[in-house]
Amino acid sequence: MKKLVVTIDGPAGAGKTTTSKKLAELLGYRYIDTGALYRGIAYEVREKNIDPENAKSLEELCSSIKLNLINNHKGLRIISGNMDISDYIRTPEISMLASAVSAKPVVREFLLELQREMGREKNAVFEGRDMGTIVFPEAEVKFFLSASDKARALRRYLELCEISPQTLEEVERDMILRDKNDSSRVLAPLKPAEDAIIIDATDLSIDQVINLMLTHINNY
Repeated sequence: MKKLVVTIDGPAGAGKTTTSKKLAELLGYRYIDTGALYRGIAYEVREKNIDPENAKSLEELCSSIKLNLINNHKGLRIISGNMDISDYIRTPEISMLASAVSAKPVVREFLLELQREMGREKNAVFEGRDMGTIVFPEAEVKFFLSASDKARALRRYLELCEISPQTLEEVERDMILRDKNDSSRVLAPLKPAEDAIIIDATDLSIDQVINLMLTHINNY
């Protein structure tokens, strides 16, 4: 089998995580959730009471933090230092804070090198928002997964309902705000790579999306 880097970018709620995990499993590849790395930074920013607008404090944090992604019986987990913080990074608060810190050059530079190191051996599916445009512009196969705002909000709401008291309307509002912030930032905005294969998953099942992706991968 060819050794490939596959990137899957797109906004929240489009089904990136479920699709990326299953695709990686079918290919026998590693699954890398890069959004978890930004959430890990956001978690530490909150825990250490750091001002996300303070570049010096962010730089000091990035120079001292040690993030790692591991797979165990619970699935993909993010470790900060020696602590598994996976169960604390999916709240709406961390989501918005991750969007804010991801726009900071010092954070992006730190995670850029970390992500590229993870991709050196290839055979990996990278899920994120700028994988195909910034992190792996030379990736062999790039996808951009999207869906309608309402479809994405419903998916996100169902994911969060056990850990967040937000209503569906509040989830949609926050999601659209985050998408706007991520798409309009100067540094690595959320957008499809010029050579990305764009898939609208509004009316597609996860299996249908994966079958489309596998067809493109097999034809590479």
